[in-house]
Amino acid sequence: MNIDPSLARTLMAVLDEGTMDAAARRLHLTPSAVSQRVKAIEDHVGRVLLVRSKPARATQAGLAIVRFARQIELLSHDASAAFEASTPTSVPLAVNADSLSTWFLAPLARLASRLNVTFDLHRDDQDFTAHMLESGEVMGAVTSKAVPVAGCRLQPLGVMRYEAVAAPDYARRWLPAGFYASAFEQAPLVEFDRRDDLQRQWLFATGADPDAPPRHYVPASHDFAIAVHLGIGWGLLPQAQAQDGLRSGELVSLGGEPVDVPLYWQQWNLRSELLDAVASEIVAEGQRVLVSES
Repeated sequence: MNIDPSLARTLMAVLDEGTMDAAARRLHLTPSAVSQRVKAIEDHVGRVLLVRSKPARATQAGLAIVRFARQIELLSHDASAAFEASTPTSVPLAVNADSLSTWFLAPLARLASRLNVTFDLHRDDQDFTAHMLESGEVMGAVTSKAVPVAGCRLQPLGVMRYEAVAAPDYARRWLPAGFYASAFEQAPLVEFDRRDDLQRQWLFATGADPDAPPRHYVPASHDFAIAVHLGIGWGLLPQAQAQDGLRSGELVSLGGEPVDVPLYWQQWNLRSELLDAVASEIVAEGQRVLVSES
């Protein structure tokens, strides 16, 4: 089946922007022209590709077309690099919140300084970013999955190490007799969201009932760290976020074994100078700042 790349890119734009009107502005077309292009590619493949919701969503068949369109974008960038094309190529990537707030932006800044590229970042838990690769929503992802997604290749980044910490006033109030399992069952903790199981892992390892403590939910990495600093609850922070507070006395360690989360970089197994350059910077930074796997 021959698929018109311009039609595929139009479908991609609608999904990226969320609406026909927004896609029209991006493509410098009228909304009617965008709608006609989407209908044309649906007629061509004989499938519904777009769920007309707000925001618009792709069907399973639509995801395959979007993946094709993103691959065309990469190849077009590589081909036009020698001609100093003025339009930057958008690279969608998936990353977990703690990596985004601690180390992930530095390599992107270096890339943006020398390449004609923009980044479209999608944030999710490291256990769930891989599904965006499968769907074609992103080209590369930081993930905890050690097995490559079909059609992707994998490189280890290192281990993100989390330490259990709390504000001193919090520790004096809720853990006055020491850091015992029974005390942790009463002490409020902070979790990122209801899928965050790091605190549960740590509690289980200390002998405490992971379901017992009251919980605060703070679904942003920076704000999560602030909540712990302010004494709202104790929590597991990446070493990069905890070390300054531990040195200054603004945080105290609650002991116990740290929780290690191995991270990997996965990207489409597609020959592309741009995607390889992105991977090279990200992998080098991850391997520099994260804990080496033993």
